[in-house]
Amino acid sequence: MGTPEFALPALGAILEAGHNIMAVYTASPRPAHRGQKETLSPVHQFALSKNLPVYTPATLKNAETQTQFKNHNADAAIVAAYGLLLPQAILDGTKMGCINIHPSLLPRWRGAAPIQRTIMAGDKETGVVIMQMNAGLDTGDMLAVQHFTIPDGTSSGGLHDTLAKISASLLVSTLEDLQKGKIIPIAQPAEGITYAHKITKTESRIDWNETADSIRQKILGLNPSPCAYFMYQGETIKILDAQLAPPSTLKPGTVTDNQLTIACGKNSIRTVKLQRPGKKPMMSAEFLHGYPIPSGTVLE
Repeated sequence: MGTPEFALPALGAILEAGHNIMAVYTASPRPAHRGQKETLSPVHQFALSKNLPVYTPATLKNAETQTQFKNHNADAAIVAAYGLLLPQAILDGTKMGCINIHPSLLPRWRGAAPIQRTIMAGDKETGVVIMQMNAGLDTGDMLAVQHFTIPDGTSSGGLHDTLAKISASLLVSTLEDLQKGKIIPIAQPAEGITYAHKITKTESRIDWNETADSIRQKILGLNPSPCAYFMYQGETIKILDAQLAPPSTLKPGTVTDNQLTIACGKNSIRTVKLQRPGKKPMMSAEFLHGYPIPSGTVLE
């Protein structure tokens, strides 16, 4: 049970490990790209390429869908960024219940956007938890945990890909240990609970009064989507990467040189990669060659 690219390594790994996949549940096809053509989810496309049966219910709350789910007679359901609420009848619909892959060190960053929030908060460490699901929001007992130290400058896109690979191998070993009866579920700690709320468009806009560290982590955490941005001459300019720069005494938001270094509430950032609407991402030097933003400009 999964939908985006994050779920693909895990699905591929359990298939390669020889598990018999009874069914793949994923989100319904949705309009995408400029033509708004209905597009299959990454998991849907992969499942079809492997001749796996695919189900795309709009909800799991009706009795017919729940009976169909139970009739697969599966040992377990693996859930990775599926996107639908799992009612109790689904949680109880397999012999071993529903096993979730969660890309954070629970109970930190329960919820919708754990990878982005991890980077935005400047966390130095994260990981993957394989969890026995219950009716709460990412509150189930932990079956396996793998830690990962985050290198400086990591974007949420880079961390996404790394944790997806980690989750695949961790899931396979966890299933093997479960089959052997070697795992004792561990309750999540009562301390350190945080929630990774869904990213809103309004928080993607850069507030230059924040510290340079905070702004850089926002830039990295929102790359590749939805991307941190500022406004200039009525255009939305996305910043995809930036470095920390020396302090400035100028007003926050002021461009301090010809390399698009920008004063912040504390210290400064120097942009590395930017993107104008409808244009490809560019390194700062190339961007500024065709679209100069002069020193002394005060950005919105």
